[in-house]
Amino acid sequence: MKKILRTNPYLFALLLLLVLVTINFILQPNFFSLRVLSGNLRVWLPLMLLAAGQTIVIIGGGIDLSVGTMVSLINAVLVTLVLPETGPSGMFFALLISLVVGSAAGMLNGFFVSLLRLQPIVTTYATSFVFSGLALLILPRPGGQLPRVLTSLYRSSPLGIPFPIFVIITIILMWLLLKGSGFGQYLYAIGSNADAAYTTGLAVSRLRFSFYTLSGLCSALAAWMLTMSMGSGNPRSGDAMTLDSIVAVVLGGTRLSGGQGGVVGSILGVVILGMIRNIISFASVPTWYQTLFNAIIIVLALAGPGVVRLFRRQA
Repeated sequence: MKKILRTNPYLFALLLLLVLVTINFILQPNFFSLRVLSGNLRVWLPLMLLAAGQTIVIIGGGIDLSVGTMVSLINAVLVTLVLPETGPSGMFFALLISLVVGSAAGMLNGFFVSLLRLQPIVTTYATSFVFSGLALLILPRPGGQLPRVLTSLYRSSPLGIPFPIFVIITIILMWLLLKGSGFGQYLYAIGSNADAAYTTGLAVSRLRFSFYTLSGLCSALAAWMLTMSMGSGNPRSGDAMTLDSIVAVVLGGTRLSGGQGGVVGSILGVVILGMIRNIISFASVPTWYQTLFNAIIIVLALAGPGVVRLFRRQA
């Protein structure tokens, strides 16, 4: 069983997903209709992108508590740059600016963590307030409106396939390419044992810097999807997504200690979280149970390795 779990980190997520799908179908008989599935995917897609970036950082031995506020910041930037009358060139410019802002935010975290060697959890918690403050400076109150073409694109179904599915397939393909490359091997090596990776000649600091930069890029893409979904801006739109991204990563089989896991599992984790929310909604369960569930998942993930070691010593 230990070998199976080690070689198939997504096994628990798949089993839990099967149970949740069954419960969702019982509570919502039209759950498998294309309209309902596409609607759910549109809601979950921004968090999938955010969890993908968080996964890379965590596998590399770090953590990023600022990804949600990055989304808020970029959302504020987007609705400031993209107006209802903005043309294709203006939209493309806004996309480039958002990618630059996301990369710069990730680079800032990478600079503090990898070059100054500050603690990731403290550093990214501090920078989250910086990004949140900038979002409020740019967009003091909710507002703005995207062109209808962007919101329609997000809700479209090219070739009869919902737009989010194309994005999810792209995420998975990009991850598989990254994982199979030398960069992917370095990612797992550093997350497993950074000191050993350094002694083999890997540029650990520069690679960690790139992990946080990629996380910033994923946050920018997540902000685009969230903004297209909402059609407007809110300087607090992504703040609550940070905890959800960590929970999704853990549910997907990625260890918080690093060196194991993958983006595919994190996508499954996002789907699991979304289905839990559906169950809470349809079963009229108080919403605070969702926060309780998130907290329990993180506590179990942190305490799990210690509990296993304790039982081994007792045995």
